[in-house]
Amino acid sequence: MSRAHELSAQEDTNRRVLRARDEMDRRYAEPLDVPTLAAIAHLSPSQFGRVFKDVYGETPHRYLQRRRVERAMTLLRQTDRPVTEVAWDVGFASLGTFSRTFSTIVGCSPSEFRAQHAPVSVPSCFIAAWTRPRTSVSDRSGTAVSEKRDDLRDD
Repeated sequence: MSRAHELSAQEDTNRRVLRARDEMDRRYAEPLDVPTLAAIAHLSPSQFGRVFKDVYGETPHRYLQRRRVERAMTLLRQTDRPVTEVAWDVGFASLGTFSRTFSTIVGCSPSEFRAQHAPVSVPSCFIAAWTRPRTSVSDRSGTAVSEKRDDLRDD
């Protein structure tokens, strides 16, 4: 097999996994499971989990949880809706699971987060990029994105 053909096959796999990740970004509030996402990527569930982790540095489940928590952070900051409603809106079926997951990723409870972060009037995409939790080792490895984020925080 030629090197060009190998790259093409790898690129094809990466594109298919990206398609599944995009679906997770669009439907984060819906119940999504690995077999469904694997079908979108045209991979077996076990192969999908392995390839997704190789490409993005975290499991599909962890990625989906992080996306849900990111959206919850925005809702907690910009609305006065009860924490329970925020948990339901971002796709968690249990307030306990939401609180535990939120605390693990963000480092404080949803209520503490809300108390510490007053509403701000800047584009939500900027806030999401600024406050994106660092959960993977690759985020701490000095990538261009993390270095830019560190530069912005130092200013």
